[in-house]
Amino acid sequence: MTFTDRLHQKVHPIWEANHQHPFVQEIGEGTLDVKKFRYFMIQDYLYLKDFAKLFALGAVKADDVRTMGEFAKLLDATLNVEMDVHRQYAKKFDITAEELEEAEPAAVTLAYSHYMLQVAQNGTLPELICALLPCMWSYSEIGKALSEIPGASEHEFYGEWVQMYASEEFGQLANWLIDELNLLTEGKPEQELAHLENIFVRTSKFEYMFWDMAYQEQTWPVSNEGLVTK
Repeated sequence: MTFTDRLHQKVHPIWEANHQHPFVQEIGEGTLDVKKFRYFMIQDYLYLKDFAKLFALGAVKADDVRTMGEFAKLLDATLNVEMDVHRQYAKKFDITAEELEEAEPAAVTLAYSHYMLQVAQNGTLPELICALLPCMWSYSEIGKALSEIPGASEHEFYGEWVQMYASEEFGQLANWLIDELNLLTEGKPEQELAHLENIFVRTSKFEYMFWDMAYQEQTWPVSNEGLVTK
């Protein structure tokens, strides 16, 4: 069993909860409230701005030119492909570029992205990969699962999103990180592996919290004016 096999087995209940979350299920059914997806798109854009920084940090922490180059490709794919798709796609939901750039991150968005950045800035390359991999790997799995639902890939609002994350190109990016993590952890002591597993589990939990935040359209429990309703 590879280390990533072990990780996948460990987080299976969490990832299954992600697959079964109403937000994900309703994307596949085409019944998700457009307002909820609009909120998700804005928060996901803010998340991706920080997520891209992880790839830059990966290039800094890499010891060889090959690995540096692969992280540079991931940075480019995030900044110039995935985020551009977000900007173009956002127009379907009447989200302007200004609204994307000026939006405030919700509490979960900020907690999730800052946790990953804290791990990446202060930790090793395997720690960095364990912090960012649950997002890419689980999105690839979710995209492929949703693409198998008749009509999901052709849906007026959600079809392009399903197609992007179900794509072979996106899956290959996740697979490179999986292979790299297995290479970096080969022969490592159990104490180190257990620590890496904890990081992977935490970010997997954050993934569930992000889906739930979007579905509930949660911001902060307290605003400048006091308590908010959601």
